[in-house]
Amino acid sequence: MKTISILGSTGSIGTQTLEVVRASAEKLGVHSLAAYSNVDMLEEQVREFKPKIAVLMDLDSALELKKRIKDLPVEVLTGMDGLTEAAVANSIDTVVTAVSGRIGLEPTLAALKAKKNIALANKETLVAAGELVMKTAKQNNCSIIPVDSEHSAVFQCLNDKKSLVKKIILTASGGPFLGWEKARLSKVTKDMALKHPNWAMGAKITIDSATMMNKALEVIEAKFLFGMDYEAISVLIHPQSIVHSMVEYIDGSVIAQMGVPDMRLPIQYALSYPNRWPLCFEQLELAGKTLTFLQPDEEAFPSLKLAYECGKKGGTLPAVMNASNEICVHAFLTGSIEYLEMFEVIQQVCREHKVMPADNLEKILTADLWSRERSEEIIREDLKKV
Repeated sequence: MKTISILGSTGSIGTQTLEVVRASAEKLGVHSLAAYSNVDMLEEQVREFKPKIAVLMDLDSALELKKRIKDLPVEVLTGMDGLTEAAVANSIDTVVTAVSGRIGLEPTLAALKAKKNIALANKETLVAAGELVMKTAKQNNCSIIPVDSEHSAVFQCLNDKKSLVKKIILTASGGPFLGWEKARLSKVTKDMALKHPNWAMGAKITIDSATMMNKALEVIEAKFLFGMDYEAISVLIHPQSIVHSMVEYIDGSVIAQMGVPDMRLPIQYALSYPNRWPLCFEQLELAGKTLTFLQPDEEAFPSLKLAYECGKKGGTLPAVMNASNEICVHAFLTGSIEYLEMFEVIQQVCREHKVMPADNLEKILTADLWSRERSEEIIREDLKKV
């Protein structure tokens, strides 16, 4: 029996992780569940999976949950302290970091310092502080198993032969606007951007997919997860989302990992590693399928180019790019800026930032805060012009 904590249990990855737990009840137990403010869903989860700790980041929501489940022997916590407590308890084997955004950084670091393995579904943690996180994992002899389908695929294809790898090839569906030129993208609405052709995901990651920022963040994540130079990480558009990523070896062989576009598969692999459990979900049928691959359009979707630039400059710049993107996605979802304006704001903030070494948490959080405040300032200034 492996005991897990799920940070972000009411989100897309969190709920699918609990589906994996439900399908593998004899192999997985839940110690902690944590979410932001969804009292109703977390109460249902607590009653079904009976964790020892339940966390809601929002204080009022936590107080409401405490009233509702007073009949259960569950400790209800709140805030960042609560989120961290849910990640470090002695009986936890693996922490599933499935919260959205940079908020996953501190509890992930705390879990690693407490010698917990990480099933990482929060790419922003490595984008913001990849060097620090990987160093902490190494110091504490902890594993970081990727849950993102692309990085899970690379992890499976590497087979402990990284020294023989020539290139990592991350695949991307292309999102809902594949083939659109930049002029046409000026008419994109929130509802259009939230309709992903292949994956069912949360709002933030769905918008990131529509702008290709999701793949941009994954490039930086791959650099730290696998210790590869940016020149050895490339992206191909693969609209069918069947080949999740590939690894090219020095002899020209290319190893690909394939599967249906279902996040429960990489989640199950991360929780079963180093073993494999029998399939509990949909199986891939290749008969009748056509697989196509295209180069990304960096003019229409410039996020990828920016990520390579920020990643190569390093320091606090990737954290700044990530933080600005989080602000811009929220602004787009609430109608404060247009689709194309998201990239313009992010690019401006990155150009203005004075890069510092990202060698401690304080510097990273300072850069993150500056980026958020500057992004909001630029958005407000633009709104005044309208």
